[in-house]
Amino acid sequence: MSLASVCILAGGEATRLPGKLSMAVGDVPMLVRVYRNVCTGRETWLSTKGPLPDEIAAHIDAPQVVDRWPLRGPLSGLLSTLSGMQGEWVFAVAGDAPFVDAAFIDRLEAHITPQYDAIVPMHDENAKRIEPLAALYRRDAFLREGMPVLLGGEGALRLVIDRLRVRFVAVRDERAFANVNTPDDYAKISEGLT
Repeated sequence: MSLASVCILAGGEATRLPGKLSMAVGDVPMLVRVYRNVCTGRETWLSTKGPLPDEIAAHIDAPQVVDRWPLRGPLSGLLSTLSGMQGEWVFAVAGDAPFVDAAFIDRLEAHITPQYDAIVPMHDENAKRIEPLAALYRRDAFLREGMPVLLGGEGALRLVIDRLRVRFVAVRDERAFANVNTPDDYAKISEGLT
């Protein structure tokens, strides 16, 4: 089986923590860390709202797709970017999830079979708490089922997942789901690196 491609979502508004993708996580900006963690040997694309800041762009060699439907959340970013990608499977990851890595993607890929359109992690046997921005999607199925959700005025990834044939995978490593939305989240991420 070939490796899944990766789509990093880096086009959010970050209203609670502006500029978070440029904030240092370790010795590099957060988005650069996410890119390095997941891109090894994989086709990687970025969903953005415009050009990346120079301090990030200098470290990322990947196609960038500007969201066609700005301010519509991660679903619009995924649809915009996946439409340009070629791989059968795509791993979607948030640009503010610095602990997701290639080994995490490998674990999800082990669950790919022809009967599924998505491999979605859930929090330790709790299917009500899922992580749609750390999940694998069959590209064609996501485009087919995601567009009606977006055009219907909705933007929730959960609504797309409800339309797909999904394999939920329990993940006990909560650290993999850490992301940064607030100054407190950033402080916790920074502490986790020491």
